[in-house]
Amino acid sequence: MGVSSIPVSSQDGVHPRLAEIVNRHLASTWRRPLRACSRPAFERLAAELRADRPLVLDSGCGTGWSTARLAVAHPDCEVVGVDRSLVRLRRHPALPPNAHLLRADLADFWRLARAAGWRVGHHYLLHPNPWPKPAQLQRRWHAHPVWPDLLALGGVLELRTNFEIYAAEFALALELAGFAADVELLSLPVHEAVSLFERKYVESGHDIFRVRARLVCTQQRPM
Repeated sequence: MGVSSIPVSSQDGVHPRLAEIVNRHLASTWRRPLRACSRPAFERLAAELRADRPLVLDSGCGTGWSTARLAVAHPDCEVVGVDRSLVRLRRHPALPPNAHLLRADLADFWRLARAAGWRVGHHYLLHPNPWPKPAQLQRRWHAHPVWPDLLALGGVLELRTNFEIYAAEFALALELAGFAADVELLSLPVHEAVSLFERKYVESGHDIFRVRARLVCTQQRPM
C-alpha cells in the first residue's frame, strides 16, 4: 500500500483557541439547513435497521472495510458505516448481514440521528481527516459546530488517529463537555488494524493514538 506520511502542522500543541470555540459551540445550536438528500437517505436507513438491537456507528467509514470488521466484532448489533464518498462506498467488501452502509454528510447524519432520539452503543471515528493547518481547526470534528450533536448520541465514543495533536484536542474537547477522556498510545499488530487507513499507518510505523469516553445520554433510540 506504500509508505504513509504523518500529518505535519505548524501547531506545536493544542490550538490556543480550542477551548473558546468548543465552549461557544456547546452553548449554541447549529442551524445550517440540511442538504436536500440527507433526510430521505436517513429515513431509508432507519427503515432497514432492527430497532431491537443496539446500534454501532462507523462515522467516516471510507470503503466500509472497517464497518465489516466492526460488524463481526459486534455480532448482536446493527452496525452502520457512513461516508460522503460514493466512489469509496462502491468499493465496499462483502458485508455481514448486520452491517449497513449509507452515503451521507456526517454533520447532517448526526443531527438527524439526534433529532430522531437515537442513542448508540458504540461510536467509532477511525482516522478522520486531520485538517492539520491551524486555520483549519473548525473542520476538525471536536471544534466543529456539530460537536454537541455528536456527543448527544451517547454510547462509548472512540477516536483513533495518527495525528497526536488531534487526539489531544479531542480529549480536551470531551473534558470541556464534562466527559472524562484519556489519550492512549496503541501498540497494534497489522492484523488488528480496524480500518484500511489504520493498517497502512501501522505498516508505515506510525504511532496510533486512541481517545475513548463513555458518554452519558438520556435519549433513547425509538423502537
